[in-house]
Amino acid sequence: MARAVWSDDEVEAVRELARTFFEKEVVPHEEKFVAQGHPDRHLYNRAGELGLLCASIPAEYGGGGGTFAHEAAVIEAQTVAGDGALGMSVHSGIIAPYLHHFGSEELKRRVLPKAASGEMVLSIGMTEPSTGSDLQAIKTRAVREGDEYVITGSKIFISNGWLCDGIIIAAKTDPAKGAAGVSLIFAEVGDDTPGFKRGRILSKIGGKGQDTAELFFDGLRVPAGNLLGPAEGQGFYQMMQMLAQERLVTGILAVTMMEKAVALTVEYTKGREAFGKPLFAMQNTKFELAECATIAKISRVFLDDCIDKHLRGELDIPTAAMSKYWLTDQLGIVVDRCLQLFGGYGYMTEYPISQLYTGARVLRILAGSNEVMKDLIARAL
Repeated sequence: MARAVWSDDEVEAVRELARTFFEKEVVPHEEKFVAQGHPDRHLYNRAGELGLLCASIPAEYGGGGGTFAHEAAVIEAQTVAGDGALGMSVHSGIIAPYLHHFGSEELKRRVLPKAASGEMVLSIGMTEPSTGSDLQAIKTRAVREGDEYVITGSKIFISNGWLCDGIIIAAKTDPAKGAAGVSLIFAEVGDDTPGFKRGRILSKIGGKGQDTAELFFDGLRVPAGNLLGPAEGQGFYQMMQMLAQERLVTGILAVTMMEKAVALTVEYTKGREAFGKPLFAMQNTKFELAECATIAKISRVFLDDCIDKHLRGELDIPTAAMSKYWLTDQLGIVVDRCLQLFGGYGYMTEYPISQLYTGARVLRILAGSNEVMKDLIARAL
């Protein structure tokens, strides 16, 4: 694949380092992670040692001092390698930037070096059992008592929830104000933290090695200085600002998975014989793969343009929504058609195409459902 316009030698070196790490140290243990429902905790420390965490966070806060291009390269390398366990795209590509952009200087200097080293695994608690993509309707409360916030509520579908040591919690500090009453508060948590409890590791149809959990807060006390932003009520604005990058991360996952599905299927159909000749020699197979490869190519061009715009600070909310909805929709189409060409083997879990198929489905839901993305796009028309 030709080097993207947003890449350079340094970015490609990070990509190669990440590829080696995932292929040699993570993917061989995937069955274990699936069985236990989460990756081994020490792998975050190992990724930190290699400089693969928080690559876009400035060096003064312990990060790699790079840009989003470095984060994108790590995400692509992880997806190509086939690792569906480590939640590094969430940790580094989504949550650390919230802390960098909105955290106080004290909070950044205290937390970000731990996130970059892997000492602290990050998570974010937005979704609740009764809200889904409707972030204005969250019920978790944060009440100011002196120099602390007391947080009560629950979150669901939380990536990295089982292993997290630090979590950004979306909570209502003033329920009467609706969206203007939402604040983001960072909490350092552990299994013995009063007022904090992890629920189940949730069983999913895909991404089974990556921990997704329920979280409960019952009088969790957090220092008032852990509020993100200069004042209460900034949370909804902060989420809207940062969700563009989260949606771009989702698009990166979608396109990389799409390209991998096509490559796996080309390889399989060239080696699989049916009716006395390679499956690839049949016209239907060639036409299906020609169409899938074309969709993947168009998707890559759109994605690379979005990444380039984001690096220049020019990726707007509607375009980010377009990338998230359209790219994940195309992934669903491509991976389904590719699986069909594997026949019965495509339905077997030991074949990577089946893991791509089940793993693809959630991308149309997370980071705001695709229906919400279309609504955001329509508002800008």
